[in-house]
Amino acid sequence: MSVKDLFNLSGKKALITGGSRGLGLQMAQALGEMGAEVFLVARKAQELNEALVHLRGLGIAAHSMAADLQDEDQIKAVAQTAIEQLSGVDILVNNAGASWGAPAESYPAGAWHKLMNLNINAMFFMSQAVASRSMIPRRQGKIINVASVAGLRGNPCDSSMQTIAYNTSKGAAVNHTRALAAEWGKYNININAICPGFFPSKMTDGLLSTAMDAIVSKTPLGRIGGEEDLKGIVVFLASEASRHITGQAIAVDGGSVIC
Repeated sequence: MSVKDLFNLSGKKALITGGSRGLGLQMAQALGEMGAEVFLVARKAQELNEALVHLRGLGIAAHSMAADLQDEDQIKAVAQTAIEQLSGVDILVNNAGASWGAPAESYPAGAWHKLMNLNINAMFFMSQAVASRSMIPRRQGKIINVASVAGLRGNPCDSSMQTIAYNTSKGAAVNHTRALAAEWGKYNININAICPGFFPSKMTDGLLSTAMDAIVSKTPLGRIGGEEDLKGIVVFLASEASRHITGQAIAVDGGSVIC
């Protein structure tokens, strides 16, 4: 098989959660540009419609469904609909997530449960629903979990960041990836995690508006992530080029995690 063929996704079907904007849309576009047909999931129908217009304008076959992935019944409905519309799912990108800042000693219980439900519970139950219905019966699949460098470390001691639930959920996502990869390797399912550093997004706008210089100064490559910086890694992990890689958590952060 040629190197070009290893990265080719023509004929593959991809389900991307949190795919209507930001990093999710960037990854959906990358998979679509390499030939995959994509199915986007997010809460807001209007944002999904805008994403479909963008992707279809690039010649990408794209579909969508609005759903709240904090609800297990809606997760099952999304998985079933995607599998029926796409005639199977080859690639699952678990990208949907949220953050909430508050001191640990007064962190709201509602916020904690929301983050755990969306950032880790939805990741598992969507993987379970897609794998049991499509990947395991066909003995093949690629699952890509979007964790974070926040799941690889605590917050810097000199930082004003107070994101205990986010860090905890993303740390869980990293080890969830390892545990599930070990269990489902026998089905020829590769499961890996991407750990982004800081990228411009609705989630990070507030922090970046006040701490951009400090963040960049502690990043070896001297910049935050951009619109192209997750495209290569998601295509790699979704393609045959990564067929002998599983259970890994790969930081895409300009080197910040090593400082």
